Amino acid sequence: MELHVLTALEQGDAVRRGDVTPLDLVEHYAARADEVGAFITTTHDLAREHARRLTQSGRPTDAGPLWGVPTGIKDLHPTAGVRTTFGSAAYDDFVPDASDDLVLTVEAAGMPSLGKTSTPEFGSPCYTEPDVAPPAVTPWDRTRTAGGSSGGAAAAVAAGLLPVAPGSDGGGSIRIPASCCGLVGLKPSRGRVSGAPRYGDPVGLATPGTLARTVRDAAALLDVLEGRRVGDPFWAPPPTTSFLDACDREPGRLRIARFVAPVIAEVDVDPSSVSAWEDASRLLESLGHDVEDVAVPIPPDAVADFETCWAVLTALSPAPPGREDRLRPLTRWLSDRGHAVSGPELGLAIARLRQHAAGALAALAPYDAVLTPTLAMPPVEVGALRDDADPAADFAAQKAFTPWTSAWNVTGMPAISLPLHWTDDGLPVGVMLAARPAEEELLVALAVQVETAQSWVDRRPPGW
Repeated sequence: MELHVLTALEQGDAVRRGDVTPLDLVEHYAARADEVGAFITTTHDLAREHARRLTQSGRPTDAGPLWGVPTGIKDLHPTAGVRTTFGSAAYDDFVPDASDDLVLTVEAAGMPSLGKTSTPEFGSPCYTEPDVAPPAVTPWDRTRTAGGSSGGAAAAVAAGLLPVAPGSDGGGSIRIPASCCGLVGLKPSRGRVSGAPRYGDPVGLATPGTLARTVRDAAALLDVLEGRRVGDPFWAPPPTTSFLDACDREPGRLRIARFVAPVIAEVDVDPSSVSAWEDASRLLESLGHDVEDVAVPIPPDAVADFETCWAVLTALSPAPPGREDRLRPLTRWLSDRGHAVSGPELGLAIARLRQHAAGALAALAPYDAVLTPTLAMPPVEVGALRDDADPAADFAAQKAFTPWTSAWNVTGMPAISLPLHWTDDGLPVGVMLAARPAEEELLVALAVQVETAQSWVDRRPPGW
């Protein structure tokens, strides 16, 4: 059996038993061709060096189940000595002197990085078409987007170029590519994973998370990433056990809310997204859960406040002096919007988002989980959302593609996209479950129950 057919946990177990070495895994993945635009920069030699060090030092007594398993680092995370472009031509030759905490955490967990996975400029769009690399595409149809902004990470895992990968999510950027690529995409609660040392999102929308082929793999990588750092502005209470162990719990009979109306009004929802949501509802009911229709918990006027914050966050990522002309039209348009926001206007927008979140959390408090579609349609063709000539139209198209995901960034709730549905022509369609803040343990237990009832792990894209 080819090594990439094994799940990440199976590969880690093979390393633990001595059946393969970390270097064997690195060499296997390094030899696989990237035909999906997964990487902006590869670091195969550095991964080999890391794998050799792991073998020489031996497996630590406290090693986690993913020790020795390769991964990749999204190109938004500064990595010492490695070109880090943030998906932007303005940073096409930038090499940081220091790594951020996520990179150091992954390295310390004994996971060699094969490279910097592709992301759009500053991680802003929901498609991954950076000017410094080819577009990231879903391996289910390589004319179609892998989604974004963690599109490279998702494309790599879905195409068997990585066993598991971290991503980041400020408005759906893990769950969107998970849906496009037929993967599990887990966005944890606000504060579950530290943003140290940069703390680049003062609003609290964004968080690192995980992309994987199975729920257990996603949970195991979250065990690597999770943890509070001194100075974190937000934090979640420690889990009662590992998230991987939580996967083996019986979730019990749950009360699950559902809604299909988009948070963003006047969006056309493809029938495949509705079918996936309906099928998932019936599956949850067959598992013994009570599924109830609820009103959309976040009002339409929250969208304007989210956009204000999003524009300001984009403006916080400037180009190096003299390189402003290398920024994409969408980035310049959003940055101009952000610079036009006054301090009091931003403060009021953040306050209103907090109020919207509080209202949604109160409305959903009686429920253990919430079910929605992940996206309004299957993965679209490359270039279908991007519009450099009209950035406003580009942004509107992105909102129509992703009318649910950002709700759980506003509330800080954990959310997971599961690959439960495929169209007649073989395109993946995700469904999304969310849980109360800090209840990832319940969320992964429920997700594993769903996965066990309707497994997708043996479903593989062309060229696998």
